[in-house]
Amino acid sequence: MTIVPDDLTGRPVVPSAGRLRPLGLREVRITGGFWGDRQSVNASATLEHNLSWERRVGWIDNFAAVVDGRVGRDRRGREFSDSDVYKLIEAMAWEVARTGDAFAVASIEELAKVIERAQEPDGYLNTAFGHPGQAERYSDLEWGHELYCYGHLIQAGVALLRSGVGGPLADVAVRAADHVCNTFGPSGNQGYCGHPVIEMALVELYRITGERRYLDQAALFVSRRGNGVLADVEFGRGYFQDDVPVRDTEVFHGHAVRALYLASGAVDVAVETGDTALLAAIERQWAATVARRTYLTGGMGARHADEAFGDDFFLPPDRAYSETCAAVASVQLAWRLLLATGSPKYADLAERTLYNVIATSPADDGRSFFYVNTLHRRAIGGLPASDRAHPRAESGVRAPWFDVSCCPNNLARTFASLAAYLVTADDDGLQVHQYADATVSTRLPDGRPAGFVMSTGYPDDGAVVLRVTETSSSPWTLSIRVPAWAEGAVLVGPDGTRRSVGPGMASVTAVFAAGDEVRLGLLMRPRWVRADPRIDALRGAVAVERGPLVLCAESADLPAGRDVDAVRVDASVPLSTDESGAVVATGALVDDDDHDWPYAAGAGDAGSDPASIRLIPYHSWAARGPATMRVWLPTI
Repeated sequence: MTIVPDDLTGRPVVPSAGRLRPLGLREVRITGGFWGDRQSVNASATLEHNLSWERRVGWIDNFAAVVDGRVGRDRRGREFSDSDVYKLIEAMAWEVARTGDAFAVASIEELAKVIERAQEPDGYLNTAFGHPGQAERYSDLEWGHELYCYGHLIQAGVALLRSGVGGPLADVAVRAADHVCNTFGPSGNQGYCGHPVIEMALVELYRITGERRYLDQAALFVSRRGNGVLADVEFGRGYFQDDVPVRDTEVFHGHAVRALYLASGAVDVAVETGDTALLAAIERQWAATVARRTYLTGGMGARHADEAFGDDFFLPPDRAYSETCAAVASVQLAWRLLLATGSPKYADLAERTLYNVIATSPADDGRSFFYVNTLHRRAIGGLPASDRAHPRAESGVRAPWFDVSCCPNNLARTFASLAAYLVTADDDGLQVHQYADATVSTRLPDGRPAGFVMSTGYPDDGAVVLRVTETSSSPWTLSIRVPAWAEGAVLVGPDGTRRSVGPGMASVTAVFAAGDEVRLGLLMRPRWVRADPRIDALRGAVAVERGPLVLCAESADLPAGRDVDAVRVDASVPLSTDESGAVVATGALVDDDDHDWPYAAGAGDAGSDPASIRLIPYHSWAARGPATMRVWLPTI
């Protein structure tokens, strides 16, 4: 059994090099507020909800069916359903690290027993291939997801070790990784999985065990990708990122989740091997993708047919796919790039994505979810059935479960581990990248204690207070990210000195005493946003942001019988707030003039009524029931 040092516990990502050192769930604890509420719901509702559904749809029984010899007849779910069981176990492991949750501990032990028995003597473990009545092992690398499932198994094993749970499932993960290296090593099968994730899993296992073969295998998978080994499917090899080698790619393309997982694995390989050229390639691809292929919300993936990135500036709001899993993958990639480089632009995108995609997907009760996250809903959707899995998530309703349920489990593991994405350390001090009510207690690399309590009403309020709780007699630096959108931000040091700070990292270096405070004040005025004119679908429209939040208009706030597609706004008039604090735009509700031919001269609005348009945070849309909604608003 691998023993994890105390200073590495509770950290999803632990690079051995890079600009910044991550802190773990025992060093950073979210105590309340926006993210604390979501962590509480995740622990009290989502984990149990997901587990009950995985039992109901048979994905857990698949492992027992392997043991009983009936899996060829009785297996249920898609070929990758094993991975969702592993993701849920990972989420539970992080919850144990966060709170010691007894339900999570008991559930992990129960699942480990059945999964361990299903593993073959050589380490192979999969319920969809390799058994009587099924296709042979690795006979469908394009769609079979065997290595993908191993990736999530290994990530679960790493989480179990770093959470202090350990147990037989961690050993199962190590045996599976050894099997992968034996099968796909330099002289073995030269293929790779159609869905990346094994790469970053193997690197993390290397980081925790020191076993070099895991890193070497991950590097092999990254270097092999893009050489046309996978079949040329209807979406093309670009769907699998198998058309261009990773180093030569200019922008993320193909299936969005696959592309982002592959890039995350490539960053991990680059950091551990000192491959600065590979890291620079991913930085270049990330920058191009953010500039040309990312939604205002931070969502990625514009095409429904193949869940893929579109061409440059192809970002239709009403057909936005913006899968929840792609948002999780984007945050994972941004975190790795932040640790490697220290650049706050990666934390900026992570913040945007967290508040406007990841926070949007789950319902307030944590028991239904958006799979995709559209920016424009034209028709009111019906309420989903609560007693069956849905074949594909509609963007108008949150559903309790899906035939492909990667998103609920990805959310669960993200919320459970979220505190590990807030604060980092370096030789000089601590850096705050995301704001939340939280406590921080750690030691700097030279052993000096450092800690603080963070208090904030963010994202509704722009005040962030850091009160020092642990310090030493020598100076250290406390830094805090100022978001790219922030103008007029003010930083107040412990001596009361005020100074204006611009976007980036604002720092205070001092011999701190317990009780000293560093305060950041952000102006949270709502602001109009316009799109690059090359985004054809958004010409003539504007959006509204306040702080990190994207806002939207929803039919629930319009007069009865009126729809969001009737909304027009006057972007020349400053935005205001009503008595409840909601943002209000000056505009009109128009009456459409129907024609026999929609392109006739004079076709358009027949008349309009002046109106004040109330806007709500995008993450809360559809919370009051099925509705129409739009983020991008046509102008008068």
